[in-house]
Amino acid sequence: MIPSAVYLYEELSLICLGWQDFYMTVYVSLDDTDMPDSPGTGRLARDLFSLLEQRYQLLGITRHQLYVHPDIPYTSHNSAAVIHIHTVLHEEQDALFDEIARFVRSRAARGSDPGICMAIHESVTPALILFGKEAKSTILTQDQAMTLALHTKVRLAGLNGTKGGIIGALAAVGLAASGSDGRYIQVGKIRTLRGKAVISVIHDAGIPAVYSIDGKAIDSGEVRFRKFPQPMRINHCPVLFVREDQGSLIVERRD
Repeated sequence: MIPSAVYLYEELSLICLGWQDFYMTVYVSLDDTDMPDSPGTGRLARDLFSLLEQRYQLLGITRHQLYVHPDIPYTSHNSAAVIHIHTVLHEEQDALFDEIARFVRSRAARGSDPGICMAIHESVTPALILFGKEAKSTILTQDQAMTLALHTKVRLAGLNGTKGGIIGALAAVGLAASGSDGRYIQVGKIRTLRGKAVISVIHDAGIPAVYSIDGKAIDSGEVRFRKFPQPMRINHCPVLFVREDQGSLIVERRD
């Protein structure tokens, strides 16, 4: 089993070669920007993506599932969104963070508790990745988030309300930087696909790797999905997992 696992990992690394300069990535995360009667955080992240792509090379948006617990305030699913920017010059980073803060503050739903975070990949420490992983199964506090951001020099801000969104925003950056968490809600042209597509079209839309859940690389056939395909983030790369059902390939979606 070990040689097979190593082979698949190396194969995936080769397929995703164009994604491997992730060390230059700047992560911008948003959380708690919505209310029950407003568009979700993912929608706001896509609007911000549209603004930023006019000036930067953007790699995509990932959604990261956090802990669902009665003592944690959340609107619907308790997930945060992360925009992946290929590179931002050091001298532009403060101004960019201020611009993002103004945008989110002006667009977040009234009554929400938005938080934003921005970090360069190389500044994401193991402690920050651990914070992200713990946020998937543990109740964390704003004090913990602010202390960690201070020690790691990560930009973190609460914008309105209780500012509780800083917890999820910081956690989402750690999870995104880990390379293997969440799923893409925007990458390439995946949102132009509807209902089904053949593998070659899926590749062209921005998903370089398709695998069955039992580990086989899938290079042909038609895949069915709800709305549009949402690949997982595996080894810093979009990977779509499918299962066979009565002769059809169905997307196997995970949070």
